[in-house]
Amino acid sequence: MQEILDINQIQQFIQQGFIRIDNAFSAEIAQEARAILWADTGCDPADSTTWTKPVIRLGMYTQEPFVKAANTQVLHAAFNQLVGQNNWIPCMSMGTFPVRFPSDEDPGDGGWHVDAGFPGADPNNYFEWRVNVHSKGRALLMLFLFSDVSEKDAPTRIRVGSHLDVAKVLQAEGEEGLSFMELAMKLPEMPVREQALATGKAGTVYLCHPFIAHAAQPHHGTEPRFLAQPPLLLRNNLVIENTDKDYTPLEEAIRLGLNT
Repeated sequence: MQEILDINQIQQFIQQGFIRIDNAFSAEIAQEARAILWADTGCDPADSTTWTKPVIRLGMYTQEPFVKAANTQVLHAAFNQLVGQNNWIPCMSMGTFPVRFPSDEDPGDGGWHVDAGFPGADPNNYFEWRVNVHSKGRALLMLFLFSDVSEKDAPTRIRVGSHLDVAKVLQAEGEEGLSFMELAMKLPEMPVREQALATGKAGTVYLCHPFIAHAAQPHHGTEPRFLAQPPLLLRNNLVIENTDKDYTPLEEAIRLGLNT
């Protein structure tokens, strides 16, 4: 499969923790997906008086537009370059969707966090899910824009380079790692970092290192924001110890964090 990421994009992923891919899937696919999502919100896209909540959370979607969006040739090629040839599991569902509406009401979910990768003592309690230095279970955090997102449309905030700080914190925690909440509570102690905003046209995808700290924010625009944040799952465990192997950019980023 042809490589689509150049050396600058690879280095940005390693050092900053994310890359943006424009036109990762088509605007037509995004439109088909939005029609399904609008129906499930119970709101009328033509009547903003029905947009009464700052956020509506929708679940997993397996319909054709969502599966197509996650499995374009461009994305598969990028996955291979970042994670390793076929070291990832194809994404056959899309979710969760926090659909954000223009609102003066604070949605109350804007805290900085790192998404977890494997279950803890109670698999049904996501706050107990865990993250370890080998990123067990999770290859990437992905942000799929199914609507145009400007700076006013509640773009996800990304803490640039925070994956390096998280890797260093996780190093001392062994295979058990930290729970979602334990790690979230450590983020304020980490270095102040520049913020980037996940803006772009519908069809844009941000591929982020699984350790990247990110956060939601209120919507101050005019049109609802449709975004999905599915994980890309790992097929095999990562290797970050000293070996003779060629490390993937995903592994290189963790190693960089451990040595800075």
